[in-house]
Amino acid sequence: MILKGNFLHTPTFGTVEVHRGGWLVTQGERIVGLYDALPEEYRDQPVMDWGDSLIIPAFHDLHIHAPQIVNRGIGYDEQLLPWLEQYTFPTEARFSDLDFATRVWKAFLNRLWESGTMGFAAFATVHKQAAWRLMELTEASGLRGLVGKVNMDRNAPDCLREDTQASLADTEELICRSREELKRTKYILTPRFVPSTTEQMMDGLGQLAQRYQLPVQSHLSENRGEVEWVAKLHPDIPTYTQVYEHFGLLPRGRTIMAHAIHLTQQEKELLREKEVILAHCPLSNLNLSSGIMPLRDDLERGLRCCVASDVAGGNTAQMARTVTATVQLSKVRWMQRPKETPLSLGEAFYLATRGSGEFLGDVGAFLPGFQFDALVIRPTALDALMERSPYERLEQFLYDGGEIVQRYCGGKAVEKPFPEI
Repeated sequence: MILKGNFLHTPTFGTVEVHRGGWLVTQGERIVGLYDALPEEYRDQPVMDWGDSLIIPAFHDLHIHAPQIVNRGIGYDEQLLPWLEQYTFPTEARFSDLDFATRVWKAFLNRLWESGTMGFAAFATVHKQAAWRLMELTEASGLRGLVGKVNMDRNAPDCLREDTQASLADTEELICRSREELKRTKYILTPRFVPSTTEQMMDGLGQLAQRYQLPVQSHLSENRGEVEWVAKLHPDIPTYTQVYEHFGLLPRGRTIMAHAIHLTQQEKELLREKEVILAHCPLSNLNLSSGIMPLRDDLERGLRCCVASDVAGGNTAQMARTVTATVQLSKVRWMQRPKETPLSLGEAFYLATRGSGEFLGDVGAFLPGFQFDALVIRPTALDALMERSPYERLEQFLYDGGEIVQRYCGGKAVEKPFPEI
């Protein structure tokens, strides 16, 4: 496949590369190359000419709660822990009804598609059948996903609190079944967070992580009250991060920890050593008054970071809004700490594309050998009235939207997954 258009990507942090009127060649799922002039050997091949449209890498969202798509924009007068009790847990209890779960999962995957998110890591619920259904539908959608059944055996409503051994058995069953039956959709271990998982649960999940070489996703130091709670639950372990490490839940290079706002320097060093990717969720952190992650400082310390929506703590699944909120929140920190440089839009865009895509594999940039995940964006009628550079087109798309006229995942055009709903 050969595409022509205005290509923009961020192959490395801090680098924006533009090919105006460029040519991109793919073979199957993979990119052969991105060229300013089409090589001679391809001159007789058909070309998909997107004209003046902007072609960018697709978004990848590494922290999103699939069942909470129905709760986006609700309850933000509360902080994290009461918000969970009033909104999150009652909603997730409904996913014991597989028909209800199926309807929500289809709407969730449609919403990601509409937003230009072609890859994601999602929390399902504690329900084995509902989690499997999300994995099946993700496989059918054409998107790439990491999906995990939530594990939660303490400090939860009776309708969601699991028996420890049954939860571990259900988890292992899903791991094995997904490996046998699915190709693009993978399992990710998903302890909700330390307060909701007993030592026995965390130990069992740590053993599964090692046995099956699985990735892990959870929450870390989102809210000061949460950090204090963890300290009371585990007074013998010095820090929140070390609780996960103690139970084998920080596998090197295979861990996503969301939020990571209130960390000690000791914790940051451990997270850097373990190559944990920290998912910064700016909209959620503002909505639930959790705090501001010191993103620039973390990046300068060599920590791996990305940005994520955290629906429904975040009020939208649109990663474009997450990118701009990342920039805006970094400016707030800069106004408070003038020595800390705010992030540029290009840097934040990297964290939503290649920065997150590296956890999913060779995706998130237009580099040879990478899988081709991309969005083709046509300017609105208003924006088309002015001549703009590709970077300015990107700015307007991220801040105010534009029409996504085509989406690619793994080298294939992806249509709306479930148009019937």
